[in-house]
Amino acid sequence: MSAYWRERTVLITGASSGIGRALAVELGRLGARVGLLARRAEALKATAAAVQSAGGVALAMPGDVTLLADVQRAVGQMEAAWGGVDVLVANAGVARPRDPFDPEAVAALMAVNFQGAVNAVGAVLPGMQRRRRGHLVAISSLASVRGFPQGPAYSASKAALSTYFEALRVRLRQYGIAVTTVHPGFVDTEMTQGAGWLPLIVSAERAAVIIRKGIERGKPTVTFPLPAVLAMGLVRRMPAGLFDRVVGRVPPRED
Repeated sequence: MSAYWRERTVLITGASSGIGRALAVELGRLGARVGLLARRAEALKATAAAVQSAGGVALAMPGDVTLLADVQRAVGQMEAAWGGVDVLVANAGVARPRDPFDPEAVAALMAVNFQGAVNAVGAVLPGMQRRRRGHLVAISSLASVRGFPQGPAYSASKAALSTYFEALRVRLRQYGIAVTTVHPGFVDTEMTQGAGWLPLIVSAERAAVIIRKGIERGKPTVTFPLPAVLAMGLVRRMPAGLFDRVVGRVPPRED
């Protein structure tokens, strides 16, 4: 399937580190032209250099996904350079602050994790609809399956992201636009550093390969790793009383 990515244009948000960076390098290695969007300009340049070292082509575009104008400007740069965006990977996300009682903190998290993805879709969708082809990919989380008290705002943002993209998958089929929602378990990134022991954690590079293969196959959902998926399937089906007792034993992380 390596030919799938040759000269395909991909916009990745949150590309300065973690899954975004690893996926950019993985796709660039296979011949994709990768547009990189993130707030940290220097880290973004480092990602672009890593893509180029892997044999790919990258365009670093510093910007904030919470600002629609920034995302639209990035899409405009890709259209000018490469003619459009074939694949969007809405990856930008944050996990903190975790105070579920601070309305401003929750709003800020939702602005990145959910509204940032909505902004990215809004920026790429007109071009995809005109060309009647494209692929939208959202990096959600297995944390979306229930409301986990250890991170209420994070779980809520990922649940919103998953349901939004699920609905888009049905709505956009008529335009020839595919939609994939990715639900990873714990991935070794800046977001998980300092969290202590995390079960079944996978590297960002391994996550990138799994996500890349899921996109190639046009899968509507990509979930991993399998043991965590099976465990979360049980959690999803737990009666409320049992769920409360089980997850209530895990203390919230102090940041």
